[in-house]
Amino acid sequence: MLRIITLNLNGIRSAWRKGLLPWLAAQNADIICVQEIKAHYVDLGEEMKTPAGLHTYYCCAEKKGYSGVGLWSRRKPDRVLDLLGSAEFDREGRYLCADFGHLSVVSLYQPSGSSSEQRQEAKFRFMDFIYPRLVELAASGRDVIVCGDWNIAHREIDLRNWRGNRRNSGFLPEERAWISRLLNDAGWCDVYRKLHPDTTGEAYTWWSNRGQAWANNVGWRLDYQLATAAIADRARRAAVYKEQRFSDHAPLSIDYDYELQASPPVRHQDAVPP
Repeated sequence: MLRIITLNLNGIRSAWRKGLLPWLAAQNADIICVQEIKAHYVDLGEEMKTPAGLHTYYCCAEKKGYSGVGLWSRRKPDRVLDLLGSAEFDREGRYLCADFGHLSVVSLYQPSGSSSEQRQEAKFRFMDFIYPRLVELAASGRDVIVCGDWNIAHREIDLRNWRGNRRNSGFLPEERAWISRLLNDAGWCDVYRKLHPDTTGEAYTWWSNRGQAWANNVGWRLDYQLATAAIADRARRAAVYKEQRFSDHAPLSIDYDYELQASPPVRHQDAVPP
Protein backbone atom coordinates (compact mmCIF):
# COMPACT_ATOMS: atom_id res chain seq x y z
CA MET A 1 0.00 0.00 0.00
CA LEU A 2 1.31 3.44 -0.97
CA ARG A 3 0.48 6.20 1.53
CA ILE A 4 0.67 9.81 0.38
CA ILE A 5 0.05 12.79 2.66
CA THR A 6 -0.40 16.42 1.70
CA LEU A 7 -0.31 19.31 4.19
CA ASN A 8 -0.01 23.08 4.05
CA LEU A 9 2.34 23.79 6.96
CA ASN A 10 1.77 27.56 7.22
CA GLY A 11 5.41 27.70 8.28
CA ILE A 12 7.56 24.60 8.70
CA ARG A 13 9.21 25.86 11.87
CA SER A 14 5.84 26.56 13.47
CA ALA A 15 4.53 23.10 12.49
CA TRP A 16 7.66 21.51 13.97
CA ARG A 17 7.07 23.23 17.30
CA LYS A 18 3.49 21.91 17.30
CA GLY A 19 4.61 18.28 17.09
CA LEU A 20 4.56 17.52 13.37
CA LEU A 21 7.63 15.25 13.39
CA PRO A 22 6.45 12.68 15.99
CA TRP A 23 3.08 12.43 14.24
CA LEU A 24 4.73 12.08 10.86
CA ALA A 25 7.08 9.35 12.07
CA ALA A 26 4.08 7.28 13.16
CA GLN A 27 2.26 7.55 9.81
CA ASN A 28 4.47 5.20 7.82
CA ALA A 29 3.91 7.45 4.80
CA ASP A 30 5.78 6.82 1.58
CA ILE A 31 5.53 10.37 0.21
CA ILE A 32 4.66 13.62 1.98
CA CYS A 33 3.95 16.81 0.04
CA VAL A 34 4.10 20.06 2.00
CA GLN A 35 3.25 23.62 1.05
CA GLU A 36 3.83 27.10 2.45
CA ILE A 37 7.05 26.22 4.23
CA LYS A 38 7.85 29.93 4.70
CA ALA A 39 11.60 29.40 5.02
CA HIS A 40 14.80 29.35 3.02
CA TYR A 41 16.73 26.09 2.93
CA VAL A 42 19.63 27.53 4.93
CA ASP A 43 17.22 28.45 7.73
CA LEU A 44 15.97 24.88 8.22
CA GLY A 45 17.13 22.81 11.16
CA GLU A 46 18.82 19.48 10.51
CA GLU A 47 15.66 17.55 11.41
CA MET A 48 13.74 19.54 8.81
CA LYS A 49 16.32 18.73 6.16
CA THR A 50 16.06 14.97 6.84
CA PRO A 51 12.81 14.37 8.77
CA ALA A 52 12.48 10.79 10.03
CA GLY A 53 15.29 9.73 7.69
CA LEU A 54 13.33 10.68 4.58
CA HIS A 55 14.74 12.02 1.33
CA THR A 56 13.80 15.70 1.20
CA TYR A 57 13.46 18.26 -1.57
CA TYR A 58 12.48 21.89 -1.26
CA CYS A 59 11.62 24.67 -3.67
CA CYS A 60 11.78 27.87 -1.65
CA ALA A 61 10.49 31.31 -2.51
CA GLU A 62 12.98 34.11 -3.05
CA LYS A 63 11.01 36.24 -0.60
CA LYS A 64 11.89 35.42 2.99
CA GLY A 65 9.13 33.84 5.09
CA TYR A 66 6.86 33.26 2.11
CA SER A 67 5.33 30.38 0.15
CA GLY A 68 7.61 27.45 -0.80
CA VAL A 69 6.90 23.74 -1.25
CA GLY A 70 8.57 20.50 -0.25
CA LEU A 71 8.43 16.78 -0.97
CA TRP A 72 9.66 14.06 1.39
CA SER A 73 9.87 10.39 0.45
CA ARG A 74 11.06 7.09 1.91
CA ARG A 75 12.46 6.08 -1.47
CA LYS A 76 14.79 8.41 -3.33
CA PRO A 77 13.08 9.75 -6.46
CA ASP A 78 14.51 8.92 -9.85
CA ARG A 79 14.23 12.57 -10.90
CA VAL A 80 13.01 15.84 -9.37
CA LEU A 81 11.85 18.92 -11.26
CA ASP A 82 11.45 22.22 -9.43
CA LEU A 83 10.82 24.70 -12.25
CA LEU A 84 7.61 25.56 -14.05
CA GLY A 85 9.14 27.91 -16.59
CA SER A 86 7.41 31.03 -15.26
CA ALA A 87 9.71 33.66 -13.80
CA GLU A 88 6.88 35.07 -11.70
CA PHE A 89 5.84 31.81 -10.08
CA ASP A 90 9.19 30.03 -9.97
CA ARG A 91 10.37 32.89 -7.76
CA GLU A 92 7.52 32.07 -5.39
CA GLY A 93 8.38 28.35 -4.98
CA ARG A 94 5.10 26.75 -5.96
CA TYR A 95 5.96 23.46 -7.69
CA LEU A 96 7.94 20.25 -7.17
CA CYS A 97 7.55 17.10 -9.28
CA ALA A 98 9.22 13.83 -8.32
CA ASP A 99 9.33 10.69 -10.49
CA PHE A 100 9.27 7.21 -8.95
CA GLY A 101 9.34 4.74 -11.83
CA HIS A 102 6.04 5.17 -13.70
CA LEU A 103 4.59 7.45 -10.99
CA SER A 104 4.99 11.23 -10.77
CA VAL A 105 3.98 13.06 -7.58
CA VAL A 106 3.63 16.83 -7.51
CA SER A 107 3.58 19.19 -4.55
CA LEU A 108 1.71 22.31 -5.64
CA TYR A 109 0.82 25.55 -3.86
CA GLN A 110 -1.66 27.65 -5.78
CA PRO A 111 -1.71 31.35 -4.84
CA SER A 112 -4.36 32.72 -2.55
CA GLY A 113 -6.30 35.71 -3.78
CA SER A 114 -7.90 36.68 -0.49
CA SER A 115 -5.50 39.44 0.54
CA SER A 116 -6.03 41.86 -2.36
CA GLU A 117 -7.29 42.31 -5.90
CA GLN A 118 -3.68 42.16 -7.10
CA ARG A 119 -3.17 38.74 -5.53
CA GLN A 120 -6.44 37.50 -7.00
CA GLU A 121 -5.19 38.60 -10.42
CA ALA A 122 -1.94 36.70 -9.74
CA LYS A 123 -4.00 33.65 -8.78
CA PHE A 124 -5.88 33.81 -12.07
CA ARG A 125 -2.58 34.16 -13.95
CA PHE A 126 -1.27 31.07 -12.19
CA MET A 127 -4.43 29.14 -13.01
CA ASP A 128 -4.13 30.11 -16.67
CA PHE A 129 -0.46 29.17 -16.68
CA ILE A 130 -0.70 25.83 -14.86
CA TYR A 131 -3.81 24.49 -16.61
CA PRO A 132 -2.16 23.42 -19.90
CA ARG A 133 0.69 21.87 -17.92
CA LEU A 134 -1.78 19.84 -15.91
CA VAL A 135 -3.46 18.78 -19.15
CA GLU A 136 -0.06 17.70 -20.45
CA LEU A 137 0.69 15.75 -17.29
CA ALA A 138 -2.66 13.96 -17.43
CA ALA A 139 -2.01 12.98 -21.06
CA SER A 140 1.59 11.86 -20.46
CA GLY A 141 0.72 8.18 -20.05
CA ARG A 142 2.26 8.19 -16.56
CA ASP A 143 0.46 7.70 -13.26
CA VAL A 144 0.37 11.18 -11.71
CA ILE A 145 -0.85 12.53 -8.37
CA VAL A 146 -0.92 16.29 -7.77
CA CYS A 147 -1.04 17.08 -4.05
CA GLY A 148 -1.58 20.55 -2.85
CA ASP A 149 -3.34 23.53 -1.43
CA TRP A 150 -5.46 24.64 -4.38
CA ASN A 151 -7.05 27.55 -2.48
CA ILE A 152 -10.40 26.69 -4.07
CA ALA A 153 -13.43 24.97 -2.57
CA HIS A 154 -15.00 23.22 -5.53
CA ARG A 155 -18.59 22.56 -4.47
CA GLU A 156 -21.09 23.82 -1.95
CA ILE A 157 -20.43 20.80 0.28
CA ASP A 158 -16.76 21.82 0.42
CA LEU A 159 -17.26 24.74 2.80
CA ARG A 160 -19.56 25.52 5.70
CA ASN A 161 -20.75 29.02 4.75
CA TRP A 162 -21.02 28.66 0.98
CA ARG A 163 -23.88 31.16 0.58
CA GLY A 164 -21.89 33.96 2.18
CA ASN A 165 -18.72 33.21 0.21
CA ARG A 166 -20.00 33.14 -3.36
CA ARG A 167 -18.24 36.44 -4.12
CA ASN A 168 -15.09 35.70 -2.13
CA SER A 169 -11.77 34.37 -3.32
CA GLY A 170 -11.64 30.62 -3.00
CA PHE A 171 -15.28 30.12 -3.99
CA LEU A 172 -15.66 32.38 -7.00
CA PRO A 173 -17.62 30.94 -9.95
CA GLU A 174 -14.55 31.23 -12.20
CA GLU A 175 -12.41 29.30 -9.73
CA ARG A 176 -14.97 26.54 -9.26
CA ALA A 177 -15.44 26.23 -13.02
CA TRP A 178 -11.65 25.87 -13.40
CA ILE A 179 -11.65 22.88 -11.03
CA SER A 180 -14.60 21.41 -12.93
CA ARG A 181 -12.63 21.70 -16.18
CA LEU A 182 -9.73 19.80 -14.63
CA LEU A 183 -12.05 17.02 -13.52
CA ASN A 184 -14.41 16.86 -16.49
CA ASP A 185 -12.19 17.80 -19.44
CA ALA A 186 -8.54 17.38 -18.48
CA GLY A 187 -8.54 13.81 -17.18
CA TRP A 188 -8.11 14.38 -13.44
CA CYS A 189 -9.92 12.71 -10.55
CA ASP A 190 -10.55 14.27 -7.12
CA VAL A 191 -9.51 11.20 -5.14
CA TYR A 192 -11.04 12.19 -1.82
CA ARG A 193 -14.39 12.82 -3.47
CA LYS A 194 -14.14 9.52 -5.34
CA LEU A 195 -14.02 7.74 -1.98
CA HIS A 196 -16.24 10.15 -0.03
CA PRO A 197 -18.65 11.79 -2.48
CA ASP A 198 -21.03 13.28 0.08
CA THR A 199 -19.08 14.18 3.23
CA THR A 200 -19.22 17.76 4.45
CA GLY A 201 -17.63 18.66 7.79
CA GLU A 202 -15.28 15.67 7.78
CA ALA A 203 -13.85 16.85 4.47
CA TYR A 204 -12.71 20.32 5.55
CA THR A 205 -8.96 20.90 5.56
CA TRP A 206 -8.68 24.62 6.43
CA TRP A 207 -10.15 26.89 9.09
CA SER A 208 -9.77 30.63 9.48
CA ASN A 209 -7.93 31.82 12.58
CA ARG A 210 -10.68 34.37 13.09
CA GLY A 211 -13.48 33.82 15.58
CA GLN A 212 -14.30 30.25 16.54
CA ALA A 213 -13.93 28.71 13.07
CA TRP A 214 -11.97 25.67 14.27
CA ALA A 215 -14.07 25.09 17.39
CA ASN A 216 -17.28 25.26 15.35
CA ASN A 217 -15.86 23.44 12.31
CA VAL A 218 -16.55 26.41 10.03
CA GLY A 219 -14.10 25.13 7.47
CA TRP A 220 -13.20 24.80 3.80
CA ARG A 221 -11.88 21.89 1.75
CA LEU A 222 -8.90 23.46 -0.02
CA ASP A 223 -6.36 20.60 -0.04
CA TYR A 224 -6.78 17.86 -2.65
CA GLN A 225 -4.99 14.96 -4.24
CA LEU A 226 -5.89 14.99 -7.93
CA ALA A 227 -4.85 11.85 -9.76
CA THR A 228 -4.94 10.32 -13.21
CA ALA A 229 -7.60 7.66 -13.73
CA ALA A 230 -5.59 4.46 -13.35
CA ILE A 231 -4.03 5.28 -10.00
CA ALA A 232 -7.18 7.04 -8.75
CA ASP A 233 -8.96 3.71 -9.20
CA ARG A 234 -6.44 2.18 -6.80
CA ALA A 235 -7.26 4.56 -3.93
CA ARG A 236 -8.54 2.59 -0.95
CA ARG A 237 -8.67 5.01 1.97
CA ALA A 238 -8.75 8.78 2.44
CA ALA A 239 -8.84 10.68 5.72
CA VAL A 240 -8.35 14.18 7.07
CA TYR A 241 -6.49 14.15 10.39
CA LYS A 242 -7.88 16.56 12.99
CA GLU A 243 -6.86 15.16 16.38
CA GLN A 244 -3.85 17.53 16.49
CA ARG A 245 -3.28 20.89 14.85
CA PHE A 246 0.05 21.55 13.17
CA SER A 247 -1.22 24.41 11.01
CA ASP A 248 -4.42 26.20 10.02
CA HIS A 249 -4.69 23.31 7.52
CA ALA A 250 -5.13 19.60 8.31
CA PRO A 251 -3.22 16.71 6.69
CA LEU A 252 -4.99 14.73 3.97
CA SER A 253 -3.79 11.10 3.78
CA ILE A 254 -4.70 8.71 0.97
CA ASP A 255 -3.69 5.06 0.64
CA TYR A 256 -3.30 3.57 -2.84
CA ASP A 257 -3.07 -0.12 -3.71
CA TYR A 258 0.05 0.60 -5.72
CA GLU A 259 3.66 -0.51 -5.77
CA LEU A 260 6.43 1.84 -6.82
CA GLN A 261 8.36 0.61 -9.85
CA ALA A 262 11.94 1.35 -10.86
CA SER A 263 13.52 2.63 -14.11
CA PRO A 264 12.06 6.01 -15.05
CA PRO A 265 10.80 6.34 -18.63
CA VAL A 266 11.16 10.14 -18.54
CA ARG A 267 14.28 12.12 -17.60
CA HIS A 268 14.07 15.37 -15.68
CA GLN A 269 16.85 17.59 -14.43
CA ASP A 270 17.60 16.87 -10.81
CA ALA A 271 16.68 19.67 -8.43
CA VAL A 272 19.33 21.22 -6.26
CA PRO A 273 18.81 22.61 -2.79
CA PRO A 274 17.72 26.26 -2.93
